[in-house]
Amino acid sequence: MAELKSKIKNTKDKIAGKAKVAFGKATGNEETELKGKIQSKKADVKETLDDTKEKIAKKINDMDKDK
Repeated sequence: MAELKSKIKNTKDKIAGKAKVAFGKATGNEETELKGKIQSKKADVKETLDDTKEKIAKKINDMDKDK
């Protein structure tokens, strides 16, 4: 369940970040545009971290099954 919540939050952050980028570009506000880029990248990093955690947990579980 926590994985699903994390994926939903990451997706929400990506969308919000992209919206901020677009709004910043449309209004000429570089700060808003930058904040949007940061928010999107932050979601990407969290997603990668979550995927890595899942892969590690799977490897650990597979190792335990082999014992």
